Amino acid sequence: MSQILSGGLLVNKPPNVTSHDVVALVRRFIGIKRVGHTGTLDPFATGLLVLCVGPATRLSRFLTDTSKSYRAVLRFGFATDTQDLTGKPLTPPRSTKDLTEDRLREVARTFLGRQMQTPPMYSAKKIDGVALYQLARAGKVVVRAATPIEVFRFDFIPDVEGRILRQDEHGNPIVECDVTCSSGTYIRTLAHDIGERIGCGAHLVALHRTAVDGFTIEEALTLEDLQQCVITGNWTDKLLSPLDLLRGWPRVTLDAQQARRFIQGQVIAISPDDILAGDPRQRPFPVTPEVGLAVTDDTGQFLGVGRYDAHTRRLRPQTVMPPLT
Repeated sequence: MSQILSGGLLVNKPPNVTSHDVVALVRRFIGIKRVGHTGTLDPFATGLLVLCVGPATRLSRFLTDTSKSYRAVLRFGFATDTQDLTGKPLTPPRSTKDLTEDRLREVARTFLGRQMQTPPMYSAKKIDGVALYQLARAGKVVVRAATPIEVFRFDFIPDVEGRILRQDEHGNPIVECDVTCSSGTYIRTLAHDIGERIGCGAHLVALHRTAVDGFTIEEALTLEDLQQCVITGNWTDKLLSPLDLLRGWPRVTLDAQQARRFIQGQVIAISPDDILAGDPRQRPFPVTPEVGLAVTDDTGQFLGVGRYDAHTRRLRPQTVMPPLT
């Protein structure tokens, strides 16, 4: 049975474990070796991990480049070498006299939209095959190329009295905010850069991922919940189908002859009128030269992912999924 199970699990990652630790635990719980994540969280961070199980791990590469939402807490007064609470202060405490709510809102607005962001030294990005965090731990700092990102939303969360600036237990000014951004955005780098722009330094002290391309934390299982579902034998009820994993994708249904050709890897002529938008809560079908489509046959069987060329009106198979029979 475990060999034909395929789909996705939404897991609420606890703090102080790595994303790889969560994957290893899920493998052990459900007894399936083929489990992979679609985007990591730092060990101190919590929140939504989208996992692929069984043959659906083939879909992981299509699910990594998606928008993500976070609830974050920024602390002001000094920056750290990791840009978060796990690092060492780069300077003694700095003055926060220029830190006002109006200044915060003004600076935050400048970080909305498309921009270039330099990845932190303590990150998994690689240079010449070596992860940046390995170089950082060896005391080395190297030049990193900035990468394009986009911040769609940056909203401060007020307290019950409507204030966005408050103090932690040590008297340090902190703010809580909701951020929605493109894949590859480092929230701790946003925190660091905002602190530098204001002039007092800042770093990230809490991070909770609340959504991944329309999947929300409310849908996720804790590891304890998943383990209990395994004990009671109903964990597969929590397994999203491979098609559900792509619920935000535009999709197309093929007739029997087209379906046979698709699973054989052949290119198929498709009318744009046959393409349906995905879940309306997700991105609509974009009018672009090329777009990825979720492909089903006329019985609803998920066949895989194809790349549709709007100029030639051709669908090219990218990943074909085996039937789960």
